[in-house]
Amino acid sequence: MPEISIQSVDFDAGLEIKCLREASAETGAVATFTGIVSDINEGSPVSTLELEHYPGMTEKSIAAIIDEAKNRWPLLAVRVIHRIGKLAVREQIVFVGVSSRHRGAAFAACEFIMDFLKTRAPFWKKETIDGGSRWVDARVGDDAAAARWK
Repeated sequence: MPEISIQSVDFDAGLEIKCLREASAETGAVATFTGIVSDINEGSPVSTLELEHYPGMTEKSIAAIIDEAKNRWPLLAVRVIHRIGKLAVREQIVFVGVSSRHRGAAFAACEFIMDFLKTRAPFWKKETIDGGSRWVDARVGDDAAAARWK
C-alpha cells in the first residue's frame, strides 16, 4: 500500500481502513479522517470544487508531513489520499489514516497530518458558486490549528 496517492478517482474508505488495520500484527488503533466537499462556503452555495496540484512537489510536501508525524508518534502505517479534478458536493476529497499500537498516537497523528495538509501541501481549490467561480483562500483557522503543533 503506498503512503500517498494523488488521484482523480474516488476511494473506498472501508478498504483503506482494512489495509491500515492489517498493516501490522501490532496494530491496536486506527484513526481516520475523510473530508467531504461542502455545499456552502463563506455563506455562498457551492456546486463544485475543482482541485489542482503541482505534481511531484505535492507528493514531496505530503511525504515531509508524514515523516514529521512518524518522528513524533510510533506509527505502524500511514495513508493519505487527496483527490484532484472537479468534484461535486458531498464527494470525498481527502482521506488520512494512521495505525499505531495505541489510540492516543493514532488520534494525534491523524489530526496533525490533516492540519498540515491544509497549510503546507500545494493544492489550489476553485469553487463554482452562483454567478461564477472563485479561488478558495487559506483560512486563519487552518493556520491556527497547525500552529498548535509547534
